[in-house]
Amino acid sequence: MANNKDIFKKIISHAKEYGFIFQSSEIYDGLSAVYDYGQYGVELKNNIKDYWWKSMVQYHENIVGVDAAIFMHPTVWKASGHTDAFNDPMIDNKDSKKRYRADVLVEDHIVKIEAKIQKEVTKAAKRFGEAFDEQQFLSTNKRVLDYKVKIEDIKTRLYPAMDENNLDDIKNLIEELGIVCPLSGSRNWTDVRQFDLMFSTNIGSLSEEASRIYLRPETAQGIFVNFLNIQKTGRMKIPFGIAQIGKAFRNEIVARQFIFRMREFEQMEMQFFVRPGEELKWFEYWKEQRMKWHLGMGIPENKYKFHKHEKLAHYANAAFDIEFEFPIGFKELEGIHSRTDFDLSSHQKFSGKKIQYYDPDLKDSYVPCVVETSIGLDRTFLAVFSHAFTEEKLEDGSERVVMKLPPFLAPIKAAVLPLVKKDGLPEKALEIFNSLKYDYMCYYEEKDSIGKRYRRQDAIGTPYCITVDHQTIEDNTVTIRERDTMKQDRIDIGKISGIVAERLKNMNLY
Repeated sequence: MANNKDIFKKIISHAKEYGFIFQSSEIYDGLSAVYDYGQYGVELKNNIKDYWWKSMVQYHENIVGVDAAIFMHPTVWKASGHTDAFNDPMIDNKDSKKRYRADVLVEDHIVKIEAKIQKEVTKAAKRFGEAFDEQQFLSTNKRVLDYKVKIEDIKTRLYPAMDENNLDDIKNLIEELGIVCPLSGSRNWTDVRQFDLMFSTNIGSLSEEASRIYLRPETAQGIFVNFLNIQKTGRMKIPFGIAQIGKAFRNEIVARQFIFRMREFEQMEMQFFVRPGEELKWFEYWKEQRMKWHLGMGIPENKYKFHKHEKLAHYANAAFDIEFEFPIGFKELEGIHSRTDFDLSSHQKFSGKKIQYYDPDLKDSYVPCVVETSIGLDRTFLAVFSHAFTEEKLEDGSERVVMKLPPFLAPIKAAVLPLVKKDGLPEKALEIFNSLKYDYMCYYEEKDSIGKRYRRQDAIGTPYCITVDHQTIEDNTVTIRERDTMKQDRIDIGKISGIVAERLKNMNLY
């Protein structure tokens, strides 16, 4: 685990050093849990957005987009349940002065018990070899069964206490389990308290006329309140979806782990509207489709896993997370939820407006059910970035850091580099750069030795480096260097664009 923490620190350092992510307002000592995307970070982020938008909207004839405002009528959040229930149970450690989400402390304790079960499985598999039956072992081994009982006992205490807002029982559970502060190692806890997660502000030109509104804590509600607008103007027929990419804001009391948990973040969400009774069929469909999307980035399947929600939100009848193995462990990346007809019904009730769909096939009107896919853009960035970060020892004994980003996501597709800054090479290199820049995000650089420039491009993940040398002037050929293999080939200038284009086509879009 310590090694993974070291890797995570290196990833954070690399993100800053090479212009991917900076601390917000850093010259003023920064703002906690708020980050800015630098010149390469914004390109990678935009490429992830583009991949999601194309696969979700462009490639589906029954899904359209929307870009709803961040500010919404305050009754929206009353209808959604956020005004009354959007808070987290927090607990402070008196020795470290650190604050934690109480339920997360308990769930982390459950994960440790699950790790003990896995350790028993690993030991038994080694002992019995090919004859080992994992399912039989899990259902018969006394130690494993004892661990499972412990986990179930904890869950039957935690989740009802969360539902009933029984903060005293959550604290008692933390004390009974002997959970310690990860930083101080002590059990000196305060009482558990609820903290409001929504940022509020006032709208209006004069303070006495001001009305309290909120920065949206999620983007989904902007889709729901526009359901009729889009359905009617787009002549949409159920089943259909509405997709949105946008900023959301949460006053996270415990914001940590770099861009994994931030106060200002971006979501990519799609709400799919279906006939009541068909929502679970579509839930399974989107669960499968969303995993395909993740695997389309070329990241191995074993880096992902589905996590079934044990505790469902009151409006849901099915919920799974797609978790990714970050250097900080398996964490939630995307949620797929069957939200029933709760959202539209609630807005219908609070607005007093009829929000229904007339189904010409059934010759009847109804409030549609919703299947939601909601993915964190910043978390996806972190998943792609952390998987791509590679430290390599080369045959000559030297080392390099290379970002093995999927080429179609790489911030820069090709770097054009004159070998030396004289003899007409910069002019020729700029000519090539200018011919490529309309098709791809390219980069031109003439400072430092060619070796140092290659290393810089490796570190930002550029798939190709095009080197212009004296032979280029003679026969119109260049050296093209491939990032991952470092293989170099001599090609005609006219072939550069085609080679880059062919590499970028390796997108498993569906």
